[in-house]
Amino acid sequence: MHTILLLTVSNIFMTFAWYGHLKYKESPLWIAILVSWGIAFVEYCFQVPANRIGHYEFTAAQLKTIQEVITLIVFCVFSVLYLKEELKWNYLVGFGMMIGAVFFVFKEW
Repeated sequence: MHTILLLTVSNIFMTFAWYGHLKYKESPLWIAILVSWGIAFVEYCFQVPANRIGHYEFTAAQLKTIQEVITLIVFCVFSVLYLKEELKWNYLVGFGMMIGAVFFVFKEW
């Protein structure tokens, strides 16, 4: 559970680092880059421990899969609430297909 929580917090920071500046397009690009680097540093302070702790329980591929699912969820919430963008049905179908891949990664064959 610690891994999931740490990955969620890290993804919130990374989503802001990657996409938060889109609300401030009038700001110079170099400022957006510097601010994004600062936010990404905080993200790494959660991501690295999440992977270190999580690797005792999950494989690296499973950790990456968990992280991607969390990223999709965080991004959907971010794009609707922060960027005020519409979440279209085809986006949800595409995300659903990606989440379907979780079955194959976690299934013991």
